[in-house]
Amino acid sequence: MARPWLHLNNSRSMTMACAKESKQHRVLLPEKVRNSRVLILGGTGRVGGSTAIALSKLCPDLRIVVGGRNKEKGAARVAELGKNSEFAEIDIEERASLEATLNDVDLVVHTAGPFQQAEKCTVLEVAIQTKVRSSYAFRAKSYMSKALAANIPAITTGGIYPGVSNVMAAELVRAARSESKGEPERLRFSYYTAGTGGAGPTILATSFLLLGEEVVAYSKGEKIKVKPYSGMRNIDFGKGIGKKDVYLLNLPEVRSAHEILGVPTVSARFGTAPFYWNWGMVAMTNLLPVELLRDRSKVQKLVELFDPVVRAVDEIAGERVSMRVDLECSDGRQTLALFSHRQLSVSVGAATAAFAIAILEGSTQPGVWFPEEPEGIAIEAREALLERAAEGTISFIMNKPPWMVETDPKELGLGIYL
Repeated sequence: MARPWLHLNNSRSMTMACAKESKQHRVLLPEKVRNSRVLILGGTGRVGGSTAIALSKLCPDLRIVVGGRNKEKGAARVAELGKNSEFAEIDIEERASLEATLNDVDLVVHTAGPFQQAEKCTVLEVAIQTKVRSSYAFRAKSYMSKALAANIPAITTGGIYPGVSNVMAAELVRAARSESKGEPERLRFSYYTAGTGGAGPTILATSFLLLGEEVVAYSKGEKIKVKPYSGMRNIDFGKGIGKKDVYLLNLPEVRSAHEILGVPTVSARFGTAPFYWNWGMVAMTNLLPVELLRDRSKVQKLVELFDPVVRAVDEIAGERVSMRVDLECSDGRQTLALFSHRQLSVSVGAATAAFAIAILEGSTQPGVWFPEEPEGIAIEAREALLERAAEGTISFIMNKPPWMVETDPKELGLGIYL
């Protein structure tokens, strides 16, 4: 559940232009931005590091600035990335340090999570002030007027989920409204990650913090609140993943999809493996005080306690990730989008890099946007973004009926499947 956010320095004009070298899957950016300096905050971590690697491979002319607090990790990351990279020692809580660094970059990608229970959007504030393009969720949207005044485009929740999943949902809804006589009625986000997916302490902290939040979902247009990690469903994620149990969590794409896409019933669920991690999450929800699970410092201590055990289990569980988005319409039409990858640590970088490239290409308008908003990722730019994010996937399927991807569809006869 990594949620990077991104924005870009508007001192240079942006134009749409993109060409791929099919063999190496490289992206040819417009000449004016081809050598842009891209700062990746949290670049010494797993999510930020994966993003830096993906960007350097897709756009080798970009100058990557790895932002972090650990010089040794920074030096190692720069050695891995090569000559077009450098390390900047930076603490995102120190405003002066942020301002000095952001003044000299064109795009900032903020991956230094977790973002749950964060009271400030310091990086976004400074990025707007210094006119650097960027990508938190609804708190970030409160900076819309400032971003518009500064002519700065920003995307919030621009990662894998939320992020790519939002764009998948937007495309399902758009296709349904153009191809179907019915109206979209129900949207379900279902996510699965084996262990921590190789994303380490960040995803562990994010998961624990989410257990302290009431789940917001929507039923027939009405906002409802339910207990976290409840409402279990068994979801078929298709080839390479299979059927997994998933549980309700409070994720921002639920509200944004309801409000922006206009779907009356929306929910999001998440599950992990081995199965006893799910039992542990249910137990934590029932046994630990909510106040503890909402306290970032106390959650960090919990992460430090559990991290060695989780890492050991990760070696066995692997790091496969899958996202399934289901849409049901009033005329009975049912479609889904499916994204599965063997390595979350790789796919989250590819997903975040895809958003960064979209901003550099000029597909994001000034303001602060969610991925499913056409001002955030233009409708005509969605296909390219999804294609880049889906590099190396086991399965990537858009706008198909469920029976075409499920592992054991039930045939009713005469070629009709349920």
